[in-house]
Amino acid sequence: MYLKTEFMSNIFRTLLIIMVMAATVTVANGQKKLDQQVVTDLQKTPKYAFVLTTERHFKGVLSMYDLLIENGVVIEDYEIVVKGKVVTQLVKNSELEAFFQKYKGKVKVSVCSVAMEKLGVAEDTLFEGLDVTPTASVRMLQLQANGYNTLTY
Repeated sequence: MYLKTEFMSNIFRTLLIIMVMAATVTVANGQKKLDQQVVTDLQKTPKYAFVLTTERHFKGVLSMYDLLIENGVVIEDYEIVVKGKVVTQLVKNSELEAFFQKYKGKVKVSVCSVAMEKLGVAEDTLFEGLDVTPTASVRMLQLQANGYNTLTY
């Protein structure tokens, strides 16, 4: 019985150490500085567009804007095309409205009218600074045709 308890205790300690190490690696690898070659490559096409469907990705793409600017990447245009359930969170007096204030006038956000209709979000309930686009897919195709670097989340 003692050996079984000791064995379980060792397994528990080992798992705990692995979890702490994994968390430390995740924090340590949070990218703050871009390699100069990455910056040089990104300068070749200074227009960016992202299509996304979650609050987490909305905040993440806005934070990526900060990362690029802080590392000296020149941004000509930066657009987020939003579709799906996150559209319901782009309303006045929401957490995302407060989060977006810092990016107003710097980042364009296009909201899919199809998603708005399906989810019952009226245009007049959206917070200021958002543009409504007929469909997210067609908007992304348009941006790609105009030479934007695009990424889908």
